[in-house]
Parts: sequence; structure tokens; C-alpha cells
Amino acid sequence: MNKYVKRYCIDAMSGMAQGLFASLLIGTIIKTLGQQLLRLGTNPVFDFLVKAGNFASDSHVVGGAMAIGIGFAMNVPALVLFSLVAVGAAANVTGGAGGPLAVLLIVIIAAECGRLVSKKTKVDIIVTPAVTILVGALLTVLTAQYIGMAAKNVGKFLVWTTNLHPFWMGILVSVVVGIALTLPISSAAICAAFGLTGLAGGAAVAGCCAQMVGFAVLSFKENRWGGILSQGLGTSMLQMPNIIKNPKVWIPPILASVITGPVATCIFKLQMNGAAVSSGMGTCGLVGQIGVITGWFEPSEVALSHGAIAISPSFIDWAGLILVCFILPALICFVSGKFFRKIGWIKDNDLAL
Repeated sequence: MNKYVKRYCIDAMSGMAQGLFASLLIGTIIKTLGQQLLRLGTNPVFDFLVKAGNFASDSHVVGGAMAIGIGFAMNVPALVLFSLVAVGAAANVTGGAGGPLAVLLIVIIAAECGRLVSKKTKVDIIVTPAVTILVGALLTVLTAQYIGMAAKNVGKFLVWTTNLHPFWMGILVSVVVGIALTLPISSAAICAAFGLTGLAGGAAVAGCCAQMVGFAVLSFKENRWGGILSQGLGTSMLQMPNIIKNPKVWIPPILASVITGPVATCIFKLQMNGAAVSSGMGTCGLVGQIGVITGWFEPSEVALSHGAIAISPSFIDWAGLILVCFILPALICFVSGKFFRKIGWIKDNDLAL
């Protein structure tokens, strides 16, 4: 693999996704938990949870966390890494709903410029942070607003087309985002960058769950319960070495995403209106499901910009979430896996971790 592709498209995006998870996502979960508990009655602990969630999900904090994640993944010098906090915060706030993409692009350039001058002078403690912050600030002023607008419009287009053609777009979004989840790139960062919420977000969640739950069930013969936990609640990326050896093992999870995507969009109208990063997380720590649930009660800023509103979920909503995320992908991959093993496309230990 080209080293630049790995550095900027894989490492940087993975770091960005981790930064999002450690700030916006976990903050939203804590905040929503506190808000739901406050329905039971006023309590200082519940109030604290809401405040803690607000602190973690503040736009400045989220931008800084993403920047730290990107810089850490790129293994930049310490002074560059610390200086990226200011760059990320500025880019995220200025970029608005499309802030994550602005942060990704601007932080990468600022980090590389800072790295170029790092330890090259006797006043490194001044030069390195100054160059990093000034380059980042200049790029933010010149481009962040437009990058954010472009990303937001792409997200709106995907949401609009999915609403207009839920069957075909349900398949497309589900398959593409699901494949991205298993590949060594960040599906979460892609969803966050383009603000993938609403029906499109629901299709993305379906595709990710199809891969994670699908591979967990498909490989149960080889990996048993350890595989269920590591893939079903961890990541299907663990199967990449086996996919390279035998690409046919990827067919059942992709088939599952082809089916569950339109089931989510056409039958259950499953919308993911929580933090957009949740759309690309699937069953990893149940983040995708938590995103759907939090979106029911309190849609994220991005989802609100796409026209989302808070709802009181019905039995059908809960049933759709469980079926699309767990039961259907497990059943489809179990049946198709049995068939592919019978015809010899998948052999014993092809899926062993």
C-alpha cells in the first residue's frame, strides 16, 4: 500500500474517528442518559451527567479531540500535536455541520508543516507551535467555511436522494458504508465528514451491522464466542486477512447489507439522527444503536439541519432496530454461510482469526 494513502486516508481518518468517539459520541451518550434520567425527577447526579455530556460534545472540544486523534495517528512531534488542538477547534467551529471534513484536511496540512520545521531551530518551542497554528488558522479562514458547506451539501444530497429513492439508495449506502467498515479505512469518519443522518444514516447503520454481526455468525464455527464478541461488538476489520486470501467469504455479509439496507429504509423507515459518526459504527460497542435511540429523543445538530425532529419511538421502531441490526444479518449470514460451505466456496478455517 502506498505510504501516503496509508498515512492520510487510513491512519488520519482512523485517528479522527477515535477523537470523535472520545468527545462528541460519548458526550452525547452521557448527556442523553442524564436527560432521560431527569424525566424520573430532579437529581444533582443526573444534572451532572447532562453538564458532563455538554462539556464533551462542545464544538471546540470535539474539534480539538479530532485534531489530537489525527496528529497522534500520524505520529507527529509533541509540540505539533499539542498545537493542533487550536487548529482543530477553529476548523470544526468554522466548518459548521461539515466541520469534521474541514478538520481532517486542514489538520493534516498544518501537521505536516509543523513537522517540517520541528527541531530545526534553537527556538523550537516557539517556531513549531507558531507555524502549526498559523498555517492551520490561515487555512481555516480561507477554506473551512467552504469545505464545511461542500460536505454539508453532499450529506444533504445523500439524505435527499435516500428519501426520494429509499430502495436503491438503501442498498447503495448500506453496501458502500458496510464495505468501508470492514476495509482498513474509517466508515465512522466518512459518515461524520458528510453528516450522514436520517434514512441514509439508518441504511449506513444497517450495512455496518450486516458486516459485523454477519462475520461474527458466519465464523462462529471457527471462532466461537470469542469471535462473536471481537467481531460483533468490536470490528469486522479482523477478517481482512481472510478476505484477501479468499474474497468469497465476503459475499454473505455483503448480501446481508443488500437486504437489510432497503428493509431499514423502506419497511421500518429506520433513521439515525444521533451524532453522524454513529452511522458508521454498526454494533461496535452498540454505538450505532445508541445513536439511533438518542436521535429519537434529541436529534443532533447535523440531523436537525436535515429536517429531523424528536419522536416518541413506537413498538415498530424498536422492533425494526432489533431486526435490522441483529436478527436479519445473523439469519442471512447463517443460511448463506451454510450454503457456501456446502458448495465449497468457504472451507474450514477460512474465517479463523
